[in-house]
Amino acid sequence: MSDRLNQIRDFMEKQGIPGRDGYELAPSGKAFPDGANFRIEIAGVERASTMEAMIKEADRRNVVVHRAIAAVGGATFCDFEELKAMAQMAKEAKIETILTVGHRKGWDTGASELKTREGGMQGFRLRGSDNISFHIADIMRGIDAGFRGFLVYDEGVLFILNKMREEGLIPKETIFKFSVFGGYCSAAGAKVIESMGANSMNPISDVSRPILSSIRQAINIPLDVYTIVVNSFGGSFRAYEAPEIAKVASPCYFKFEPGTAEDEIYMPWIAEEWHENFIKEKVKIASIVMEIMDKHAPEMKTSLQGPDDLVLTTP
Repeated sequence: MSDRLNQIRDFMEKQGIPGRDGYELAPSGKAFPDGANFRIEIAGVERASTMEAMIKEADRRNVVVHRAIAAVGGATFCDFEELKAMAQMAKEAKIETILTVGHRKGWDTGASELKTREGGMQGFRLRGSDNISFHIADIMRGIDAGFRGFLVYDEGVLFILNKMREEGLIPKETIFKFSVFGGYCSAAGAKVIESMGANSMNPISDVSRPILSSIRQAINIPLDVYTIVVNSFGGSFRAYEAPEIAKVASPCYFKFEPGTAEDEIYMPWIAEEWHENFIKEKVKIASIVMEIMDKHAPEMKTSLQGPDDLVLTTP
C-alpha cells in the first residue's frame, strides 16, 4: 500500500471515519435501546385503508411491524381526515410512522430537468426557497394531523428542520429519516447526515455488507436497509444476507419495498384496493425474512411490539 493512501486513511480514521470498508464483517457492538439488533419497516402505506390492511395482515401472520413509511406518493394527496385516521391507527398499533410529504422536486414547474438523462444526475433536492417553504408547510400539516416522523432527502431542508426542532417551532420529539434519494453510501456521508440531526438513515439500495459495516462504525443512528427493493432500483432481494446485515449494521431496520418502480406504484390515482393487496405481499415477505432470521440467526434479537423508544403519532 502506498504511503499516500496510508496517509489518507489515517487522516480519515482521525475524523472518526473508517479508512477502509469493514471487510472483516465484525459485529457492530451497537443495538436499539431495548437491546434489539433489527426491526421491521414496511413502506408504502398510502391511505388509511392501506394502514388498516397492513395491521390486519401483520396480526394474521404474527409479524411485528415497528415502523411504517406512509404516503410515499406524497401526503398532499391525502385529505386531512385520511391523515388523522392513519395517525390514529398507527398509535393504537404502536407503529412508528414516517410521513412522506410534498411539495417535492418532481412537482416543481422546473421538474423537466429531473426527467432528462443527465438532469437526473443533479439530484432530487428542492429548487429554491419557495419550494422549501412549500415542503415544510406540508410537514407542518402532517404535524397538525398527529405525525411526528418525516422523510427528508435534502440537506438544506434537514438543516432548517433541525433548527426549527431546536427552537420549538415543531415538536421536539419529531424525528427525521434521511431518504435513499439523498444518495448516501459511505461512512463519511453518513457522519455528515447524523451531525445535521437525522435520526435514521437509508443508504442506497446496493451497498455491500462491508460498506454497511464501515457506516455503522462511524455513526450511531439506525440504518434503514433495503431487504427487497423495486426493480427500478435493481430488484435485489437480500433475504439470506439479512442475518449478516443485522450483525454488522445493528441497530437497523429491515426495509421492504418490492415492486416495479416507485413512480408507477405510488401514483395517487392507483386504486386503494390495489394498495391493500400489495401491502399484504410486503407483510408476507417480511414474514419470510423473519423465518430466515429465526432459523439462521436466532442470536440476533428483534423488538417486541411498540418498544419505548419509538416516536408514535399523536392524533
